[in-house]
Amino acid sequence: MQSLKVVILCGGLGTRLREETEHRPKPLVPIGNRPILWHIMRSYASFGFTDFILALGYKGEMIKDYFLNYDVLTSDFSLDLGSKSVRRLSPEGGEAGWRITFVDTGDETMTGGRLRRLRQVLSGESRFLLTYGDGVTDVDLGAVADFHCRSGCIAVVTGVRPQTRFGELTVKGDRTWINGGYFVMTPQVFDYIESDGTILEREPLERLAAEGQLGVYKHDGYWQPMDTYRDMQLLNEQWKSGRAPWVSQWDRAA
Repeated sequence: MQSLKVVILCGGLGTRLREETEHRPKPLVPIGNRPILWHIMRSYASFGFTDFILALGYKGEMIKDYFLNYDVLTSDFSLDLGSKSVRRLSPEGGEAGWRITFVDTGDETMTGGRLRRLRQVLSGESRFLLTYGDGVTDVDLGAVADFHCRSGCIAVVTGVRPQTRFGELTVKGDRTWINGGYFVMTPQVFDYIESDGTILEREPLERLAAEGQLGVYKHDGYWQPMDTYRDMQLLNEQWKSGRAPWVSQWDRAA
């Protein structure tokens, strides 16, 4: 499978989860002992997608700090205080193969605007993956990428079936689906984004749909956003149970 870059939008304020996001960006809110952003990246990596671009905004410096200090935060180590040299004691994980590009896309920029600011970073790419930094799923991400290739569309979105408060996707002759936030796109999408104030889910996706350029990969399986404190509690309960649905995907993809 072609190696594709993965864009993750990490810059929103997360106002509906203010209990947590007042002090840290939403992608760093933990599930278990790792932030939800790590869980999302781990899912992509299980399908071989390990080249990430993080579109930062609100408290983005905390996300940079987390990954710059990733080894000492997630492993046992010994420290020589004189030389400040660090020797890792825990085995090195698969994350060592991840490549992460950090791009400040502004505190007030909307979702489409954040993607627009990545145009130069994505120059030369034939297509790329895109998601938000606050939802996990057991969807086959490799199959979504393959579906996009076959569709001939500028963009493909994963359609799922949960909470009705999210934007609905109407598929002709089918039940209602909602935007699950896992996309594959070509750079042609930049032609549909006018400014920093453009909301990706509105005019760009609406225009693409009207032109027959938005495909929908329908996923009947698990998908769960971390939109509220209750969502955060649910995700942590699932993780602690040892049967977190999105983790089973990692084993199937291996």
